[in-house]
Amino acid sequence: QVQLVESGGGLVQPGGSLRVSCAASGFTLGNSAIAWFSQAPGKEREGVSCISSSGVTTYYADSVKDRFTISRDNAKNTVYLQMNSLKPEDTAVYYCAAAQVNICGRWLARNTYAFWGQGTQVSVSS
Repeated sequence: QVQLVESGGGLVQPGGSLRVSCAASGFTLGNSAIAWFSQAPGKEREGVSCISSSGVTTYYADSVKDRFTISRDNAKNTVYLQMNSLKPEDTAVYYCAAAQVNICGRWLARNTYAFWGQGTQVSVSS
């Protein structure tokens, strides 16, 4: 059974940091491009970042560039999103998603992804 499980969310003050993880089971994560999406209350789910299967190529939404870093450890079947300088507007549920291809060519399109995790809540507030 294929599963993606996110973890590491929580409550953090503005300017703080969090690292969320996406662990896969039931398939080899290293064959897929992996993306992170966020969904704030009342808003559409939107792309945050994507990493190719090899980890060589990464993409970021303009709103998180220079603050967030995506990485992966294929030996651990896990992808990470390091979030620094967090802002209240980063508050959302963060989902990871596995593509059926190994590159991030259409990474913002939700139908690119075959598998989704259940999400982890990130809240940024003082």
